[in-house]
Amino acid sequence: MKWGTPVPLEKFKDKVFYVWFDAPIGYISITANYTDEWKQWWKNPENVELFQFMGKDNVPFHTVIFPSTLKGTRENWTLLHHISTTEFLNFENTKFSKSRNTGIFGDDVRETRIPPEVWRYYLLVNRPEQSDTKFMLQDFQ
Repeated sequence: MKWGTPVPLEKFKDKVFYVWFDAPIGYISITANYTDEWKQWWKNPENVELFQFMGKDNVPFHTVIFPSTLKGTRENWTLLHHISTTEFLNFENTKFSKSRNTGIFGDDVRETRIPPEVWRYYLLVNRPEQSDTKFMLQDFQ
């Protein structure tokens, strides 16, 4: 892999950490940029329960890597309390991929001018709770 966070060791100078190694810290930094009171959520485990919702491919990053990173600081962080995952929602007969421009993304949705409620309904009806499902343009139409 050519892109990612460089591993800061000479013998691994040609290696990188995959983006999800450090991406979850963005949750905290986004909150800190939004409000000066970010610590009442992120450094308050006695009073805050963190629930996360995601696809199955992100589970290792949110249940092992991110909590390990936080624990490694030896500070009193709010850690994951509960995780709810789904199977994959694929696009037609392949995986969604932003880098390969495969699928429909936020900007595309906005440009269609189709009301958000229509998108929400279709996605909820086809939510991949028990097995992988497909977003099919013809079904959506």
